[in-house]
Amino acid sequence: MEEQVGKIWHNIITRMADSRHPEAAVRLEQVKQTSGILFRALGGDGGLRIESAGATEHGARRTWLQRFAGINQQTELAWRDERSLRLPAIVDCFPTPRLNWDLYLWLAALATGDNGAEQDWFRKNQQLTARTLATWPGLRPRYDRLVEAHLEQRADLADLPPKEAARERAIRNALRNPGSEDQLPPAKHQPQPVPLWLHPAPPRPSAGASSSTEDEQNNTRKGKTKELEDQRRRQAEQTTKPEENRGLVTVRMENILTWGEFVKVDRGTEENEDLDQAADIARDMQKFSVTRDGKSTAGRLRFDLDLPAEENDDRVLGKGILLPEWDYKSRRLQPDHCRLLPMLAADAEACELPEHLRKTARRLRAQFQALAPARTWRRGMADGSEIDLDAFLRFTADRAAGHMTSADGLYRDLRPGARDLACLLLADLSLSTDTWIDDRMRVIDVIRDSLFLFSESLSATRDMFALYGFSSRRRDPVRFHQLKTFDETYSPKIRGRISAIKPGYYTRMGAAIRHAGGILREQPANRRLLLLLTDGKPNDLDKYEGRYGIEDTRHAIDEARRLGLQPFCVTVDTRANDYLPHLFGAGGFVVIRKPSELPKRLPLLYARLTRP
Repeated sequence: MEEQVGKIWHNIITRMADSRHPEAAVRLEQVKQTSGILFRALGGDGGLRIESAGATEHGARRTWLQRFAGINQQTELAWRDERSLRLPAIVDCFPTPRLNWDLYLWLAALATGDNGAEQDWFRKNQQLTARTLATWPGLRPRYDRLVEAHLEQRADLADLPPKEAARERAIRNALRNPGSEDQLPPAKHQPQPVPLWLHPAPPRPSAGASSSTEDEQNNTRKGKTKELEDQRRRQAEQTTKPEENRGLVTVRMENILTWGEFVKVDRGTEENEDLDQAADIARDMQKFSVTRDGKSTAGRLRFDLDLPAEENDDRVLGKGILLPEWDYKSRRLQPDHCRLLPMLAADAEACELPEHLRKTARRLRAQFQALAPARTWRRGMADGSEIDLDAFLRFTADRAAGHMTSADGLYRDLRPGARDLACLLLADLSLSTDTWIDDRMRVIDVIRDSLFLFSESLSATRDMFALYGFSSRRRDPVRFHQLKTFDETYSPKIRGRISAIKPGYYTRMGAAIRHAGGILREQPANRRLLLLLTDGKPNDLDKYEGRYGIEDTRHAIDEARRLGLQPFCVTVDTRANDYLPHLFGAGGFVVIRKPSELPKRLPLLYARLTRP
């Protein structure tokens, strides 16, 4: 009874103190695509992804009721870094959805002018606002509506101490007339957050932050997986694991870690699988301390952390190939920066097509046989099944006229036609493909089935095609798995190599695309299609994570186009719209929303891409 009364009392106080409007909330996923299009259309950096901004403490004065309820300590403000435009995950500060929607669009437009230079936030936001309104006057009505609605929510000047009132008056003037205030008057507390401006001091990752380390090993992943429902990005830092079972406490009590500093979100198998409780803790944490304990997990929360796999048994072909890599910061191509190792599965045994794919394969082969050109007569042949009468009459007439002509080319032969195209399919075999889809199958299994059906379909049209896979572990080595070359015929031996594929390491796309493009360039076909099959964005253990990897991949794709190739990406990454338009262009990729449909859709997509 006491617990129920306490919950009711807590809810009443929280509602009284909370100034938000959850009934009018707009979420980032609702406006993410629109904001991204607007940001890029207004001249924003196309390489930036649209991501959610984490909540940060603002340090401003709170009302006594908010302090009593323990709320309004944090706020979500927009900011921009070198790889992302970060917008609030939820905007519910205004009483109508239209105003909350307008705020998202305004922040996207405002961020287009931010060049990342260090500058006083008060002066900087005024300059950005004035420049945005001067460049795109059509945004003025939306901005004026947002300013008036926000000013009604700010603290009354009469309720503030003189210094804070002077500062609040300067902020109000700056909002109404951007550029009118030169500096912000000092005061004891921080000013109230301004949601119409960019973050005054956006959080930066600590120097030791890392998604993984080089010597991490791949633990067995079993049991259920829970993904946090919200899409907020959280800060992280690399740390060492606190010792357990120490017995007598020999440290000062103030040095003991609190739950806010260390929480075993990914627990060992001997603990209860209470993922809901771990998820609740994770939502409340502002920064994650990431460490390793070497134990397998019975249940885990899904984060953006990939662990490298064990070495496999593939045979290395040669000493490696040195390839360049693009550094977008210095805007130069670094020669011989990566070493690519061609590899061939040494333990792959010849096999037949898996039983569960045979019915689909028969249907696809029947459809693709209709794409194969009909058999045609090849004339003027030195040898053939019949005499070419036209050539023979010309030869006879020339001889009768006294001309000495060669007797070559007097035959014709009925031969199958061939489409003048070649396709190289490059499959992402990084460790992220080891994740499960609906607890039924892994992404790597979907990719394997896709390669099977793709090969079965193209063998029916007799199109030239090759299959390769890739993964990486830093810039040396980039593993390049040979599944089928252009010179090989699709056979049980090729099916055995496809069956043997398994998750590897990371995703250094640029080097793999450059080498694949060099192979495809040597083919004599008129049309040459470079098909990339992936489940995520470029990343690796080193600086290839983030913007660096995106820009190197984009440069590699541009190189492929200059070679006369046609790059196209097929992905199952639901967040691909954040970065693939920048890499492949608006019409250069397709997102498969249901990964389980990829095996059936990939051959049909190829048929559409290669249609005359």
